[in-house]
This record gives sequence, C-alpha cells and structure tokens, in this order.
Amino acid sequence: MNYSNLLLRVALIGAAVVLSACERPSPTNVQNGYRGTGMVQVYNDRILDARTIANEIPVSPPAASADGPTAGQAYQNVQVLGNLSVAQFNRLMVSMTAWVSPEQGCTYCHNAANFASDDKYTKVVARRMVQMTQHVNADWKPHVAETGVTCYTCHRGNPVPEQIWFKEEPQDLRADFIGDRAGQNIAAVSVGSASLPSDAFTPYLLNNLDIRVNGTKALPGDNRHSIKQAEWTYSLMTHMSTSLGVNCTYCHNTNSFSSWENSTPQRATAWYGIRMARDLNLDYMEPLTATFPAARLGVTGDVAKVNCATCHQGAYKPLNGQSMLKDHPELAKPAEPAPAKLVEDQPSAKKKG
Repeated sequence: MNYSNLLLRVALIGAAVVLSACERPSPTNVQNGYRGTGMVQVYNDRILDARTIANEIPVSPPAASADGPTAGQAYQNVQVLGNLSVAQFNRLMVSMTAWVSPEQGCTYCHNAANFASDDKYTKVVARRMVQMTQHVNADWKPHVAETGVTCYTCHRGNPVPEQIWFKEEPQDLRADFIGDRAGQNIAAVSVGSASLPSDAFTPYLLNNLDIRVNGTKALPGDNRHSIKQAEWTYSLMTHMSTSLGVNCTYCHNTNSFSSWENSTPQRATAWYGIRMARDLNLDYMEPLTATFPAARLGVTGDVAKVNCATCHQGAYKPLNGQSMLKDHPELAKPAEPAPAKLVEDQPSAKKKG
C-alpha cells in the first residue's frame, strides 16, 4: 500500500467518525404532504423518546357513582360543578390535587379550617380555571376536537404551568453600536433561541394585530406590510413550530406558504388555536390580574398568560393526542345549575367548597 492510499483511507475513516457524531441516532423523516414538495417532518428518535415519556398521562381514578345528593346540596359555596354527585365531585377534587398540587395537597387552594372559604386566591383562580377548561372543551372544538383538555394538560403536576408568558419590560433605547434592538436580537428561548422579536405573544395572543404579511399582488406597492412586521410574524411561527416540535411544513406547503388551498388541515387547526389562546388570555386570564398577589405578576404588573407551549410542551398534540377528557366528562361543558338546597337543612353535611 503506497503512502497516498494510506492517507486516503485515514481521511475517509476520519470523515466517517466525524460525520457519525453529527446526529445520533439518525433522524427519522416522515412525509406528511404532497410528494415532491419537501413537506417532511424530521424527528430525532433520542429526543422523541424523552418527549414521549414527558407526555404520558396519569391513571384516572375509577368512575364515581352519580347517585346521592349533589355537591351543591351537601357543601357550601360550590359555585361550579354543583350538579355533580358528592362522590363525583370529590373524585374530581382528588384528581385536580394530583394534577396541580401533588406536593401541597388540598390546602394549596383550601383553608383547612373552612373548605368553603374563598380567602385563598388560589381557590378563586382554580374555580375560574375550571370554567375556562369547560369553555375550551365546549366552544373550541375546531382546535381541541373531542380530545379536549383537563387541568393536567397545562399543569403537569405543577401549581403554575411551566410554559406561561408575561409582557416584556419596556426597553430603553440603546446608545451602543446596536442601537434600539426593536424587541429582538437577544436569542430568546421564547422563539427557539432565534434573534427574532422575543415577545411574539402580546401582538397576536393578546392583541389582534395582522399576522398575515404576504402580498396578494406582484407589485410591492400593493403590500403595506414591512419587513419588520414580517419578522414579528416569523417570531410567532417559530414559537409555534418549537412548541409543537414540528417543521414549518406541518402546516404549510413549501410551494406557497401563503396558500390556504395547498396547506395541510393542521393549518386551519392552528388558525383556531391562535384565536383560542387570545380568547383565554382576554376573557379568563387578564380579568384575574387583581386576584393574584404581586409576586405572581410579571414585571409590568400583568398576569401570566397562555401560548401554544402551555398545552403542547413540545408535542404536536398535547400529551401526544391522548385524551383524559373521556375519564372526566364533567369538564366537557359548563355544568347545569344544581337544584338549590340550603346546607342548614342537612345537619350532617360537611362544610366544603
């Protein structure tokens, strides 16, 4: 073997070693769109395994009997879920404790000396969150379908969901060579560590600014959206892609990103998801601002709000599409008012909220 051949072999072996370390194991490619368009989802099996484990659902307790007095009849100050039987109500309370405050227990929301009391802000918030969950399951089926959501979808055993957002602190104009960073250039985690605008949520998931920036005609003068506006749109799209663990082509056709006719069905689902998040932030989260203590508010004094990551947490469908709602149908829609009956008429009734 001459010296040149030896060097060639060493170079090839070295290249193989270096390249083999680039991605381990080899990515899995899944075609999810029209052939020839490059609509491929790329998954790293090592990361996918970890995400699968993180999205396992807890075992639901056995169904409870619907017989007997209702929670509204037996307990004081039951403002929602009062039409459930006592057994059904207590089953849900046990489940909510496991979903939201497994370490803190019932007293995370309740005063142990008087369960009916509303003196803990967490109980007031939890009541409103139950109503929000029922609203999502009843009125946002174009996004959640029949899979639905429960408290666990967002909380995953944490009193405060890990994926929430607050408004950013107002910026000072910078006098260095960068100048005004215009809400970007900090490689924010919120947008997949890109140098895009870091708060993609206030404009679109709280306010109703125009997300679509594509022109409909060839001449630039017909499109009044600027490149800067497009960067904010890309910021939101990057957040959505990162939150779901998917490529852009999960929703869009690479032949024409703006074309609805050639997009996948998931794009329509995402369209409803944006509006659902905005609805929840405006009608459920923002009105609770005064309920929370200052320590639970953001730097601008605003309440925590939801975005795509709050539910999805890296999965294309929350909890990988597993439904917990089938085991908790009481969260599927707002409860009908329970028959009124004073607790004082039932001397044996316990005080519970």
